[in-house]
Amino acid sequence: MNAPLSRLAAAATLALALGAAHAAPASYALDADHTYASFAIDHNGASVNRGRFSEVSGTVRFDKAARSGQIDLTVQVASVYSGSKGFDEHLRSPDLFDAARFPTMRFVSERLVFEGERLVEVPGQLTLLGQTHPITLKALQFSCYPNRRAKTEACGGDFEAVIDRTQWGMNYLVEIGMPKTVRIGATIEAFKQP
Repeated sequence: MNAPLSRLAAAATLALALGAAHAAPASYALDADHTYASFAIDHNGASVNRGRFSEVSGTVRFDKAARSGQIDLTVQVASVYSGSKGFDEHLRSPDLFDAARFPTMRFVSERLVFEGERLVEVPGQLTLLGQTHPITLKALQFSCYPNRRAKTEACGGDFEAVIDRTQWGMNYLVEIGMPKTVRIGATIEAFKQP
């Protein structure tokens, strides 16, 4: 191989290697100020009981070019807040989330589902009360943007699913008509790591 062709081959190999490195999934660190989990359940057809879990940790991997990624979130059950101290204590009790025996909930997803450029859903596994079952979080919105405070790219979204709580053994008052269905949500923002 002559010198110009050799240099061209080397340049092409380097470009491919750099392209592959650029396309590799990036790691993102959760922004605690903009990341939380939530739930909403009907209360006797009169109101909706809502709560949020403020302590969420985990990892996010995202490859924008390939439109792929993974999410692993762990929620501290004791961090639940509904606005009512008495209700919060009941939520932590064995009737419901049983925080003493099961201090964490976990959601793990190995893939993101896109339609064109738009993220539409995140299928994964939810572990609650020691049981793991599949759920799919629908993406209500998702975007990446340059975050001035963190001086890096931030990606985030708002996600929700409707689950049957009895699948995980949370059967409190179902026999007298309390709804089984619960709307759960995850609001996530994360900063791209170097």
